Amino acid sequence: MADDPLQADQCAEKLRALSEPIRLRIVDCLRSGLRNVGEIGDALDAEIVTVSHHLGILKNAGIVERHRQGRFMLYKLREGIIETKRSNSPDHLNLGCCRLEIPK
Repeated sequence: MADDPLQADQCAEKLRALSEPIRLRIVDCLRSGLRNVGEIGDALDAEIVTVSHHLGILKNAGIVERHRQGRFMLYKLREGIIETKRSNSPDHLNLGCCRLEIPK
């Protein structure tokens, strides 16, 4: 399909990346800012290897970014992926093709 304003392939990849509950919890955990794998694992009570695997999927889908700080890799949500509206309305996860409402 030459003209695809929906960007269906990229949209489907991002939605697939969010289809696992632990990945949604990782996204929620990263809303507060930069964290390393160990911090995310502790916050979610999950094994580091499991968290690392799921972070890789979220990174490949363009939802999270990682940066090296010394010997640690720090993860954060991609710039602009969280949209905060008014104080009485929920935040949104902006995937480009669609938005998902997320509770505060």
